[in-house]
Amino acid sequence: MGAVSLADVIAALGGDLHGASETQITRIGPLEGADAGTLSFLSNPRYQAQLAGSTAACVIVAPAFAEAAAARGAAIVTPDPYLYFARLTQWWAARVRPRPVAGIHPSAVIDPSAVIGADVSIGALAVIEAGVNIGDGAQIGPHCVVERNARIGAGSRLSARVTLGFDCQIGERCIVHAGVVIGADGFGFAPNQGQWEKIEQLGAVRIGNDVEIGANTCIDRGALEDTVLEDGVKLDNLIQIGHNVHVGAHTAMAGCAGVAGSARIGAHCTVGGGAIVLGHLSLVDHVHVSAATVVSRSIKQPGQYSGVFPFDDNASWEKNAATLRQLHTLRERLRALEKRGA
Repeated sequence: MGAVSLADVIAALGGDLHGASETQITRIGPLEGADAGTLSFLSNPRYQAQLAGSTAACVIVAPAFAEAAAARGAAIVTPDPYLYFARLTQWWAARVRPRPVAGIHPSAVIDPSAVIGADVSIGALAVIEAGVNIGDGAQIGPHCVVERNARIGAGSRLSARVTLGFDCQIGERCIVHAGVVIGADGFGFAPNQGQWEKIEQLGAVRIGNDVEIGANTCIDRGALEDTVLEDGVKLDNLIQIGHNVHVGAHTAMAGCAGVAGSARIGAHCTVGGGAIVLGHLSLVDHVHVSAATVVSRSIKQPGQYSGVFPFDDNASWEKNAATLRQLHTLRERLRALEKRGA
């Protein structure tokens, strides 16, 4: 892609430009290592020291840093530089990434009963089964499998090798990265004389609008009711969402997190990388779980939660956990005894 001017950026995204509007931009990059064609940004005050010495063509800054940024060259001043940067990446990607040409690759297998909207792209060796409905402008990557009666909303994008199970639904403008499996059976088995009897998973998966799902993430179908991800949920790579889980709107989870069956997570929550939420628990809205935390009880108040406990045999673990919960009380009793002894 050829260079763009700062005038082009301002016309698309707004902001208060300090400097020459004809300045040419060839790339977006960090302050460190920026060159004369780089549009960079400063959102964290910790990196302010890099500002004066940066050779970036232009820097996106908050009003508090406008004077310092303008002293070294062009600047775009905006109340939230990080949000501006995010929207800049979207605008830039739309210009540099070629959109697949609408149409069906000759090697794709499409059932005659499938409903394919306008301007849909279906890649090589994709399989679209009976009763599927794909909305306008959707993109189905190579080797995807969309099983019978599944639905994909307008403008959604499935990367290569995504599997969308039967009766499952993806909303509009969703992004599903490579290797994702939506609608595999949940983990349900009944013990029977030392063996396991399969419990058929009769629900589906319902995913709202503007959801993004990272590579190789798995979202299991419900046992009886549906597994649900509400609008705006963001999942990183390699996440496991168990059957009958309900994830509230605009909740985000980092890589390798796991949510066991029938857990209910509220809206606007965050779950750090490698964290686990045990089954049948509930988290209210605005709960933030730190990385590698094991959530072993329901959380009824918003806030930040953290905790890693040493692994042990169950009986010892339960005794130690009970003692740990009394640690503050024991400390206060010990202090009182020490004062008496003094």
